[in-house]
Amino acid sequence: MNPARPPTAACFDPALVARYDVDGPRYTSYPTAPHFRADFGEADLRRAILASNEDPIPRDVSAYVHVPFCLSPCFYCGCARIVTRDRSRAGGYLARLYREIEAVAALFARDRRLAQLHFGGGTPNFLDADQLVELIDTLGRHFAFSQRADREFGVEIDPRHCDAGYVRRIAAAGINRLSIGVQDFDADVQHAINRVQSVESTRAVMEGARDAGIRSINLDLIYGLPKQTEASFARTLEQVIALRPERIAAYGYAHLPERFRAQRRIDRFDLPDAGARLGLLQLAVERLDAAGYRYIGVDHFALPHDDLARAAEAGTLQRNFQGYSTHAACDLVGFGMSAISRVGDTFSQNARDLPDYYAALDDGRLPTVRGLRLDRDDRLRADAIQQLMCAGVLDVPAFEARHLVRFAEYFRHSLERLQALAADGLVQCTPERIAVTPRGQFLLRNIAMCFDAYVGAGAQRVRYSRAV
Repeated sequence: MNPARPPTAACFDPALVARYDVDGPRYTSYPTAPHFRADFGEADLRRAILASNEDPIPRDVSAYVHVPFCLSPCFYCGCARIVTRDRSRAGGYLARLYREIEAVAALFARDRRLAQLHFGGGTPNFLDADQLVELIDTLGRHFAFSQRADREFGVEIDPRHCDAGYVRRIAAAGINRLSIGVQDFDADVQHAINRVQSVESTRAVMEGARDAGIRSINLDLIYGLPKQTEASFARTLEQVIALRPERIAAYGYAHLPERFRAQRRIDRFDLPDAGARLGLLQLAVERLDAAGYRYIGVDHFALPHDDLARAAEAGTLQRNFQGYSTHAACDLVGFGMSAISRVGDTFSQNARDLPDYYAALDDGRLPTVRGLRLDRDDRLRADAIQQLMCAGVLDVPAFEARHLVRFAEYFRHSLERLQALAADGLVQCTPERIAVTPRGQFLLRNIAMCFDAYVGAGAQRVRYSRAV
């Protein structure tokens, strides 16, 4: 368990943040996905699951289900998705998902409870309500669902393609959290990114969710989009705050057109420059703070009563491929095209295109195509990064007791890297602890990079998004 986060407010220093705005990993895993290897396959995943069943105290399971289909392209998107208006394609995909779920669930001991479930994409509500309910029921037949009150079952929703009735159906099937993509409500921005979505349609879905008893709603925003200005983004923030979601994620747009073809439809001259982009982030921070939202960590804000804020206070926060999560002690298993699992000390990823994903399951194989078994150095660095990203403090004596290592000696080079950040007031370092300061809260990725053996001189060069 992480230590509880100190009750200190984040402090946004624009000049300091601008100086540290470099490329860097988001640390939804360590090592990050670009370092997964093709020599890790199905047999390795099977062994990892069976080994995890031997733990004296059974760990809960978290499941991620990837639905790759979208009805139209959003030009900013960098997700693994397939744009199609042919909804009949869902049937073939679900048939393979069910095979994968059955095969993987059979490997897990039955005393292990599925405590967290998330449907992402793509657009999960590409599936009609009957299909999504059937998918939830299928998972329930093969996994033992946790019955605890803190169980979190969530789904990403595009409100342009569903209504309050849809939300009521899936809530009755166990969904208790929604994540709704907004990005920006400004008409000029929406046309520039090919995502025209009204405040009214978003509100209708949220009201339906609340009437159905869904306890937590997240709205996604993106700053740095084409045509965005401080005035237009201020209006969007005002509209979002009026909707009063329990959580808000404000992501920085990563313009990587060489990797994501849809982004080539965006005119780079329409993008805000570095200074304007930073102003948009500062605006979001100030408005959300004034509205009562607590800064959780990289991109994430939550109202104090929400489970995410409570997990941060209790020290049970973790960071995984969905960002920050409330369940820290789970094995994560991913289903569907491109989905990533974290089981024990391993990562694994499914085939990233539909033909290969289908071919593996049609051939009776799990669709694992790459992964990684963490070595001792990976485990130590992953723990250090997780503590800093989730708790904002690393307790050195506790870390040494867990790993039987002399921290100052093992992380000598990391501590040397941290000196410049400590001089800038981002961290406070003593022999007993490393603590992120209020000034460092918005630069967690930069702090974590000091412990990353895969970045820096001599390491494999990977193109990451901007840290801010």
